[in-house]
Amino acid sequence: MNYVNINGRIQASDKAMLPVDNGAFRYGFGLFETLLVQNGTIRLQEYHMDRLFAGMQQLSFDVPSLMKPGVIAEQVLKTVKKNNLEHLCRVRLQVYAGGGGMFGQDAAKPGYIIECFELNEEAILFNENGLTLGIAEGLNKSADSLANLKSCNALIYAMAARQAKANKWNDALVCNTAGNIIESTIANIFWIKEGIIYTPPLSEGCIEGVMRRHVMASVTVKEQALNIDTLMHADEVFLTNAIRKIRWIGSVGNKQYFNTFTKSLTNKLF
Repeated sequence: MNYVNINGRIQASDKAMLPVDNGAFRYGFGLFETLLVQNGTIRLQEYHMDRLFAGMQQLSFDVPSLMKPGVIAEQVLKTVKKNNLEHLCRVRLQVYAGGGGMFGQDAAKPGYIIECFELNEEAILFNENGLTLGIAEGLNKSADSLANLKSCNALIYAMAARQAKANKWNDALVCNTAGNIIESTIANIFWIKEGIIYTPPLSEGCIEGVMRRHVMASVTVKEQALNIDTLMHADEVFLTNAIRKIRWIGSVGNKQYFNTFTKSLTNKLF
């Protein structure tokens, strides 16, 4: 039986309930973190909690005094233990706005739900076969003040993922309104040219990924906008996210990429 945690109460997932008027369901008003738990430890825990609580502040949530990063992390691990997944699992930690409409008195009160999903060891290993990617069409993300948040409003990514599935790609790249490539549906993007690592700056509208932050804290990375011409002339390209760490891209369209530098970087960091 699978168990979930709703506001500190662990219960069977098939019995769990949320109010139908919660803000995430009605308006996509909320945030989420995708956590890797390995051997009873939340990987990059500090980065995840920094992002989550900074996001709640930006969205003007009325965060209770007892809802602290350490308390949330403890609840995550309790839920993982209840599901017997301490060895390796993916956790979705979602914070949602209260109900009563956008102007209701409870709208600023956050609730949370913690879900656990079993992971195969292969999921966190370096991919020997390069990913095949394409560029999503007709979807352009605005680089506004909310663009860097990992919010529950993920419609653009869901539609890009459908394009990827229809075209038999492993993932789809998403562009901003200026036509620059900023990320994939589930990951930040980096590229390598003549030994230099690049990634789009947050001002381009990409999610502020925790693995992006980890890579940039570990090695020298130059921030630069990524247009299609630059992508087509890169030597190597890779994606990062908290679960799969680093994944090298084998091709985008007819362009083929190497992985020598990317594999070396993965070995260095992990």
